[in-house]
Amino acid sequence: MSFGLPSIKVKPENVESRKPQEGIFGIPDPMVAGIGATKVKIGNSHPLQLSERNYHMNEEKMNMAMLRNIQGLHAPLKLTMEKKFSSKVGRLPFLPSSNLQHDVLTGRYLDIGFEDILNTQDLCEIAGQPHAVVEKSLGIL
Repeated sequence: MSFGLPSIKVKPENVESRKPQEGIFGIPDPMVAGIGATKVKIGNSHPLQLSERNYHMNEEKMNMAMLRNIQGLHAPLKLTMEKKFSSKVGRLPFLPSSNLQHDVLTGRYLDIGFEDILNTQDLCEIAGQPHAVVEKSLGIL
């Protein structure tokens, strides 16, 4: 019995295999088409690659569907509204933003990723002057 509610299980959207254009030796020639173009022609190298690329989006859809099934329509609507408002928090352009409120609402504050270690503001090579950055963002400069 589904009661017309969305499924909780994640279903793959585009499952198709593409045959790459082959060069002289039976493999795509990266010197002719380039490495990036060759990878696009090959498609996904592993069945989980598409799923991992869309992991956060799939997890959010599943959580919203579960929340709707358990608590009703108001809960996902309220959470979506809070996420939208937290993403619009305005700061001056030269001040770093951690987006902590948005990360807490999405649950990403528990994940440690590549950007948490190697993307810190104190390691940034570009430090602009506050007045110049604000004037450029306002279109004065």
